[in-house]
Amino acid sequence: MSKYVKFIYERARADIPPFDALAELNASRRRLLELRLIGVYANGVGFGNVSVRDSAAFYITGSGTGGLPNLSLTDCVRVVDCDFKKNWLRYEGSAIPSSESLTHAAIYKSDSMTSAVIHCHDFALWQALLDRVPTSSKAVAYGTPEMAYEIMRLFETSDVRSREILVMAGHEGGIVAFGKNLEQAFDVLMRARE
Repeated sequence: MSKYVKFIYERARADIPPFDALAELNASRRRLLELRLIGVYANGVGFGNVSVRDSAAFYITGSGTGGLPNLSLTDCVRVVDCDFKKNWLRYEGSAIPSSESLTHAAIYKSDSMTSAVIHCHDFALWQALLDRVPTSSKAVAYGTPEMAYEIMRLFETSDVRSREILVMAGHEGGIVAFGKNLEQAFDVLMRARE
């Protein structure tokens, strides 16, 4: 079990079927790596994750893959079920699900039009956007059911759906952008950096 993953995860099967969006996911990740929006800190801890919806499930980069230049199927998982109340997730694949899997699941659950999510870190941008775009409570930690519920609250009480970006106040540097595809989510991030 990863010390950064705060939920219980259950593997349904050890492999995942190939998915068409893997090439797009890798292309987006390369651009995010170049901009240092995902990667690995000096202490060896990886940061940032990307996901794409697949009907009722979604594919997400595995835990600790932030610094890898190119991902294969074995570096991704397919999240097939989750229960925020039980802090539980079921997945397919050989990697460990990203610590932000519940956050991605909350976005997909809240907005049927969203098919891609990027969670990145940029401290300067985070500071600039804090409380200027939809912002989660500072009291809520990343990767928890509370964060999933907080994301769903933002969808109910703010303009996050139309802004397609949010700041995680309790997760220093944490920013989430989303859209109908990875290109749109990436464009939202780039506009925020202008």
